[in-house]
Amino acid sequence: ESKLTLRPPSLAAPYAPVQNWQHQPEKLIFESCGYEANYLGSMLIKDLRGTESTQDACAKMRKSTEHMKKIPTIILSITYKGVKFIDASNKNVIAEHEIRNISCAAQDPEDLCTFAYITKDLQTSHHYCHVFSTVDVNLTYEIILTLGQAFEVAYQLALQAQRAKSLGAGAGEMIETKSSKPVPKPRAGMRKSAVRGVDQDSQSHASVSWVVDPKQDSKRTLSTKYETTIF
Repeated sequence: ESKLTLRPPSLAAPYAPVQNWQHQPEKLIFESCGYEANYLGSMLIKDLRGTESTQDACAKMRKSTEHMKKIPTIILSITYKGVKFIDASNKNVIAEHEIRNISCAAQDPEDLCTFAYITKDLQTSHHYCHVFSTVDVNLTYEIILTLGQAFEVAYQLALQAQRAKSLGAGAGEMIETKSSKPVPKPRAGMRKSAVRGVDQDSQSHASVSWVVDPKQDSKRTLSTKYETTIF
């Protein structure tokens, strides 16, 4: 297939503060991007309020874990399909979240090394916020940016699949018209329903917005909040 072309962050998300993604799209399709982070825990979100919910969860989880002597270290493995938690010591997969079920990801404005994202449990329809921290604000920012790129790759792959199905349906009708049999009526209803299904999948990755709060003192204290809304 043709090489996947991504929109730059500034086009994929109008408020993105950077012009280039961190990785080649093939890295997120055929491999994965792994980042080491401390897992502070998760909490149930009873009232989903986007970025505000992630910030509240970050503040509460930081406070509840500040006296813990040992916080679990995990590897966040990110691909276009989603995110896996991998135990850093034994490499076992602890949890896995599909990209379509991740609704919001943001840094903690009070501690830029802390970040979180919210997932939806499809069985219960409950939302949970998972909170992490890293040793460096730049590493946290790269993780947030890579999550944004994962959404963009998934979105472009969905569009590519939609185009391929449309071309395939058109080619099938051309073959039928060249046969000696009577020309069948176009199966517009079937094609329309197939495309609609892919459209819904495309939309699930399409709505992405960035909010940036630049500080005056230095670039290093840039507060980058990455928020996604999944339909």
